[in-house]
Amino acid sequence: MKRLKALADKPIIGGVVKKAMASLASNDAKTISEHFSQYLKPQIAGTDELRHEVYRLRHNVYCEELHFEDVKETYEESDEFDLRAIHCFVRHISSSNLAGTVRLITSAHSDELLPIEQFCSHALTDPNLSPGDFGRHEICEISRLAVPAEFRKREVDKFAGAATGVINEKRYSEKELRCFPYIAVCLYLSAAAMSLKTKRFHVFVMMEPRLARSLSFVGIMFRQLGAAIEFHGKRAPYYVDSRELKRTLSPGYLKLLHAMEKSLFDNVPAMPSQQQLPQGNVIMVR
Repeated sequence: MKRLKALADKPIIGGVVKKAMASLASNDAKTISEHFSQYLKPQIAGTDELRHEVYRLRHNVYCEELHFEDVKETYEESDEFDLRAIHCFVRHISSSNLAGTVRLITSAHSDELLPIEQFCSHALTDPNLSPGDFGRHEICEISRLAVPAEFRKREVDKFAGAATGVINEKRYSEKELRCFPYIAVCLYLSAAAMSLKTKRFHVFVMMEPRLARSLSFVGIMFRQLGAAIEFHGKRAPYYVDSRELKRTLSPGYLKLLHAMEKSLFDNVPAMPSQQQLPQGNVIMVR
């Protein structure tokens, strides 16, 4: 895989090499999806108890490990966007520990900006595409992806950015999903599944360009909306229409997406497009 990656940007042969890399990743994903339920279970954090568990995991990664935020007395990391976010986590079945989490931030009104609008509007330089081009009920933002250190035990998984979703392109194959790259991919696919379920198809995210490149190998084709800026490291704004994923995902990862959807929603008769807010504002999707 490392040698293929080095050839991927070469003229003429680059396109063939990228297809080969996508095929290898897809084949690995088929194997992973077949064994997925043995190791990890993605869930919606639909109760206060589960959301507090998510906040504690985020504190461990964002405050104690990465020092992006100050350590809190409560040892929970949360902000104003959590009240209008759908929270998802992946639980490692044998240990019962959380192996990762991600949230999908929603917006119902013009004064409810997404974080990318509130903090990074200067980075949104694409003249043809921005969150303001869509209805507020149609947009969302992937945010706060976190994978704890105990699920990055191997030296190959201990590299800059791993805790917040950067994928190590050197490794794509591990049967058991404790392998970090697949936990991260599963979290992104879970976010995509939540976007599709709630019909908030227009998805924005601030991420490292190398992560966007890695995701393109498996068929998640983000469009870059501006140059990279300093935002907890070099990150750039990206966009994807989640409806396109079922067309662009490689077959193995499409199967993995279906596994995510089944695990997240089979036991949820009706999921809100936003969590239960203090004001009682819930929009049901059937």
